[in-house]
Amino acid sequence: MARPTTKTDLLESATQSYLDLQQCLSALTENERMTAFDFSQDSKKKEAHWARDKNVRDVLAHLHEWHCLVINWVEGNLEGNDKKFFPEPYNWRTYGQYNLEIFEHYQTVPLEQVQEKFAQLHEEILSLIGRFSNDELFSKGTYPWVGGSSLGSYFVSATSSHYEWAMKKLKAHQRRLKNKEK
Repeated sequence: MARPTTKTDLLESATQSYLDLQQCLSALTENERMTAFDFSQDSKKKEAHWARDKNVRDVLAHLHEWHCLVINWVEGNLEGNDKKFFPEPYNWRTYGQYNLEIFEHYQTVPLEQVQEKFAQLHEEILSLIGRFSNDELFSKGTYPWVGGSSLGSYFVSATSSHYEWAMKKLKAHQRRLKNKEK
């Protein structure tokens, strides 16, 4: 799917990718949901997230917390606060550590609770997107606190792009388990 460049495309893409992710989650067997991820033998999966996330809960917790980041950042700045995207002491150079903090925070939280939180914030982020015009979302320079990007690009990253990332990981997990059974 092409990266959204309009409000309509953004809302449609976020909604469709979310539905696709829900379908992907529903297609997981109980065994697939409960078996730990193990991508250690796949030399192509070198990014930190392949080793970090150990199960479905970890993936959904990551999505939920990135929703929180965007929502808190946007709402804080709209209220007139000079809010940075990441909480202190994190930034774009150290966000890997932030992702690790998310992972650690959710280790005792049940999958069902994380799924519920994720679903709630998906709706909240769609509602937040709906408050902006097409120009406010996709014209650079509209909001000084966004920097050199567009506000819409942050929403794309936190929704459809992140959902696609999650599905890729879940499908890789399914394939690994199926190949292991052979």
